[in-house]
Amino acid sequence: MRAISQDEYGTPEVLKETELPRPEPGPSEILVSVRAAGLNPTDWKHRAHRVFLDRLPLVLGWDVSGVVEAVGYGVTLFKPGDEVFGMLPYPHGVGAHAEYVTGPARAFTHKPASIDHVQAGALPLAALTAWQALVDTARVQPGQRVLVHAAAGGVGHLAVQIAKSLGAYVIGTASAPKHEFLRSLGADEVIDYRSVDFRDAVRDVDVVLDPLSGDTRVRSLDVLRPGGVLVSLLPGADPEEGAKAEARGVRVETLLVEADQAGMKALAELAASGALRAHIEEVFPLPEAAKAHALGETDRTTGKIVLVVDAS
Repeated sequence: MRAISQDEYGTPEVLKETELPRPEPGPSEILVSVRAAGLNPTDWKHRAHRVFLDRLPLVLGWDVSGVVEAVGYGVTLFKPGDEVFGMLPYPHGVGAHAEYVTGPARAFTHKPASIDHVQAGALPLAALTAWQALVDTARVQPGQRVLVHAAAGGVGHLAVQIAKSLGAYVIGTASAPKHEFLRSLGADEVIDYRSVDFRDAVRDVDVVLDPLSGDTRVRSLDVLRPGGVLVSLLPGADPEEGAKAEARGVRVETLLVEADQAGMKALAELAASGALRAHIEEVFPLPEAAKAHALGETDRTTGKIVLVVDAS
C-alpha cells in the first residue's frame, strides 16, 4: 500500500510517499480502506520532533474515514463494505495517512450517509476533543456561558457548534475577519483577541475551553464564576495557577483526547442532523501531505485540512 512516512524529524520535506505492506486486522480490529484522513496540529508537531511517539519510521494520522475491508476475530459490529469513521487510539494508534489502516473496532462508528468521506475524515480527533471537554469534563448544561478560545480553529469551530447543541450561550475569541464565520456557526458573542483583552469583554463564564494555554490559560481564570471550570488542551506552566484557581473557587482540567465510540456515535448523530459540520480549509491528495503540513503550520487556517486517498 501507499503511505506517507518519515525517517527523521523535521520540516514538511521529511514526509515521503512510500510502499508498505498492507496491515492485517488482529483480534477485535478492523482493516479500513482509507478514503479521507484529517490533519491536526498534533500531526505537524509529531512530524517536527518527538512528542509522545518514540519510533521512526513513522506514518502519521489519527483521523479516519473509509470502508471496512476486513474484520479481525471477534468483531461483530462491522462487516466488509461498511462505511465508518473514527479516531485511532491517541497517541500510539497512529497511521491513518495511508491507503489502509487497522484499528480497534470500537474506535469507529458508522459514517452517516448524509456526509461524505472528506467531511467525516475531518471530524474525529478535533470533534472528540471538543465533546470530551464540554460534555464529559465540563458537563455543560443549557443556559451556561461557554467561552471558546481560538474559536475558528479545528477544535474551536466544532466546540462552538457542540456547545450550541447543548443549549449553551457561546462566546468565541478570534481575529476580526473570522467573526461572521463564527456567528454563522451559532456563536452569540465574538471577541477580537487582537484588539481586546477578553477579560474586559466577558465575565461570569461557566466553562472555558482553551486550546492555547500559556498566558491565555492563566488569564482565563479571571473570567470564570465560582464553581466554573477551565478545560485546557495543553499543560500549564504557571506555578501559581493552582493557588489562583483555588482562591477563585474554580476547577482546572487538562484534557488529552481518547478513542471513544460513545463519543463518536454522539458526533455522528449531530453530523447527520446538520448540527455539526467541519469547515474544510483545503483538501490535498495523499502524495501532497507535505504541502498540507506546510499550510497547517502557517496557523492561519480556518477549520480543518484533509488528505484524500484515491479509492481506485
